[in-house]
Amino acid sequence: MLKIGLTGGIGTGKTYLSTHFRDMGIPVYYADDEAKKLYRKPEFLEEMRKQFPQQNLWFPDGTLNMSQMAQSFENEDFLKRLSHFVHPYVMRDFERWADEQQTHAVIMESAIIFEYDLIPYFDKIIVADAPEFLRIKRIQQRNPHLSESDIRQRMARQMPQEEKCRRADLVVCTGETYAEGRGE
Repeated sequence: MLKIGLTGGIGTGKTYLSTHFRDMGIPVYYADDEAKKLYRKPEFLEEMRKQFPQQNLWFPDGTLNMSQMAQSFENEDFLKRLSHFVHPYVMRDFERWADEQQTHAVIMESAIIFEYDLIPYFDKIIVADAPEFLRIKRIQQRNPHLSESDIRQRMARQMPQEEKCRRADLVVCTGETYAEGRGE
């Protein structure tokens, strides 16, 4: 079975592109959605409490304080540690899921394949790409509360899109039309 990683920066059209693969009969595993499900699993939370005992992350009843955790994402050290904790769980789940599929290929959609060196899990890497102006427009449409400055800050925290494209086996431009993809 061919395992394909689908990645790209914020607003590049990863999810849009993944729907086309699903329409072609290729199952898609959405890493962000599956990672969020982990936070509802008792065995995961128990291990997480051991790794991240900070009092502000946990309610007195032992459940995770998601709003506090979201605020902690601003701390790059915390985010890096959390990501290194979560990714092995997600990748094991992806492997289990992929084994259950009855197809010749599967795709994992994840924005951080290169950033966290998940490349060895995949046979091929596809990068969704779009011009920056279009990425900003897309992000503003789905997050109207974000300013262009906020969006550019988020983009700056990610690996440069040009680097992702350079490392890809295939780059797919997700501009709505050819002219739009060229910035016209």
